[in-house]
Amino acid sequence: MKIIRATETWGRAGAYYVRIQAMAKKHHITLQQEFDGHDNPDTKYIVVTDDDFPVATARMYPIDEESVMIGRVVVLPEYRHQGIGTQVVRECEAWAFEMGYRRAVLESRDNKVDFYKQMGYSTCGQMVCGDTFSCIRMEKELRE
Repeated sequence: MKIIRATETWGRAGAYYVRIQAMAKKHHITLQQEFDGHDNPDTKYIVVTDDDFPVATARMYPIDEESVMIGRVVVLPEYRHQGIGTQVVRECEAWAFEMGYRRAVLESRDNKVDFYKQMGYSTCGQMVCGDTFSCIRMEKELRE
């Protein structure tokens, strides 16, 4: 497995592939819903590959000068329960910290809250029912 900070088109294509296969297709999410205004040239992507094949991803974008939003954390079904999702989030946190951010924020699906709590995130909002999933806002202070 290789973790890539996807700064070029081919890396972004890998991120998009994982999202289409594991989320849009599975949950019948339209491409317009899956790829929103936060998928732009300034957005940062992490991609995990297995023999150069993309198997997991996440995106990040700034909320303010100190906070970054981590989202669209996705692992292909056949690669789940191997710690890859944890690696993706940890790499996002490390990259965000290197860029000067001190807080990571995410909107966890209701069935993933415990996963993020194990990684040091705490809830900081009410459950919000979106078009596809119910989510809750969580955050974590970033440190070296």
